[in-house]
Amino acid sequence: METAYVVGLGKSGLAAATLLKAQGYRVVLSDSGNSEALRQQQTALAEDGITVRLSDRFNPDVLLAESGAADANEHSANTAPLVVVSPGVPWDIPGLVKARDLGWGVIGELAYAWEQLQNRPWLCVTGTNGKTTTTALLDAIFKVAGYPIQACGNIGYAACELAYQASCGDEIELKDGASEVDAPSWVLAELSSYQIEAGQSIAPRIGVWTTLTPDHLSRHKTVENYAAIKASLLLRSEIQLLNGDDAYLRGQAKSQFPTAYWTNTQGLDLALAPLERSIYIEDGWVKVAGEALLEASSLRMHGQHNQQNLLLAAGAAHLAGVPKAAIAQAIREFSGVPHRLEQVAQWQGITFINDSKATNYDAAEVGLAAMTEPTILIAGGAPKDGDDSAWIARIKAQALAVVLVGDAAPQFAERMEAAGVVRLEVLPSLTEGVPRAAEWAQELKAGAVLLSPACASFDQYANFECRGEDFRQLSQAFCNSHA
Repeated sequence: METAYVVGLGKSGLAAATLLKAQGYRVVLSDSGNSEALRQQQTALAEDGITVRLSDRFNPDVLLAESGAADANEHSANTAPLVVVSPGVPWDIPGLVKARDLGWGVIGELAYAWEQLQNRPWLCVTGTNGKTTTTALLDAIFKVAGYPIQACGNIGYAACELAYQASCGDEIELKDGASEVDAPSWVLAELSSYQIEAGQSIAPRIGVWTTLTPDHLSRHKTVENYAAIKASLLLRSEIQLLNGDDAYLRGQAKSQFPTAYWTNTQGLDLALAPLERSIYIEDGWVKVAGEALLEASSLRMHGQHNQQNLLLAAGAAHLAGVPKAAIAQAIREFSGVPHRLEQVAQWQGITFINDSKATNYDAAEVGLAAMTEPTILIAGGAPKDGDDSAWIARIKAQALAVVLVGDAAPQFAERMEAAGVVRLEVLPSLTEGVPRAAEWAQELKAGAVLLSPACASFDQYANFECRGEDFRQLSQAFCNSHA
């Protein structure tokens, strides 16, 4: 029996392990953590015949020694182990570098799913910000149209979970009796730079690029490296769709994609693309190649950035062949994305808004800019590299007060004080931060308390979803206790 190693026991790693086991591999899963939750998973997976090594740094030399292989030469091209890597695991850790040097088959989890599902058209969305909302909109559009689809990757299912369902014949039910002929089975994937970096074989039918601002620089080192990874996905895409409002894409990426479709919220711009490849807003209407598709006001989400997301989603769906009426209906019915400017509570005229998905400076600036009422900001978490100057300028101009939490709080406080932000307070966590922000909102007559962290969540939470849920529960508990 051939061995497959899975690195990283998250949602993606678990899905990959399950798929590999079903395909007849002996599966060994490694994770550097050793929490109680991981130990419980280890026990459950052992019952299914999957070995889980905790507190483990994936090391091919150790694995070779344990298997009795004297060196890499004992593994022919046909017997070299397969290594499937979860997206949160850096692609350049020593163990993966060594495995590639030994000729082992090292592949990202999403790329492995791609290999299993190449017979289906893929629609992939990437970008620094906006990709989750765009993907969620596309998911809603396809479902209204009756297409058998589930979003995967950074949103929804792990991609290998969909591949496993397909291998079991457990297909997604079609809406309103549509058939496979009527509704082709697309794969809709939101891809981070990590997933693209580990999936250079992925070649979508349609590739969408939402935005590009500095992010993940601790992993990719430079903006140029980060941008090149994003661009590589689009270059492999049969049809390319890019956001013409984004300064980087418009200025730096345009020459790379001479036949791409471009969006523009400011109207038709023939400097970006000819009419037949233009998707834009004009006179309040979303238009594709000059044809009115739907009213831009149909989307109930505020902010210029969401108008950009609307164009990308409507445009991509149109390029995929989704009927115009289904696109318009789905946009009208779309209620928003959890953890992205999501209203979670109300108290004495104050709205509590969960923007936990804003994990970098640019996203947090966009979130604050979307606010139409005086706002108390809660920010902080695990800090990221990048330029925070535009974000801090937005805070100084728009936030009545700032509550800072988590590991980044002291350095944020120092930067904000130097910039002239007057009202700010450093607190340990959201447990203390939410009540303080609510008190400030009442005192200063603010209309909103906004959690928009500008940081990763890993200092205190497993992910941004857990942070957003904690904010939701704390906000609702505060409102209920002060009713």
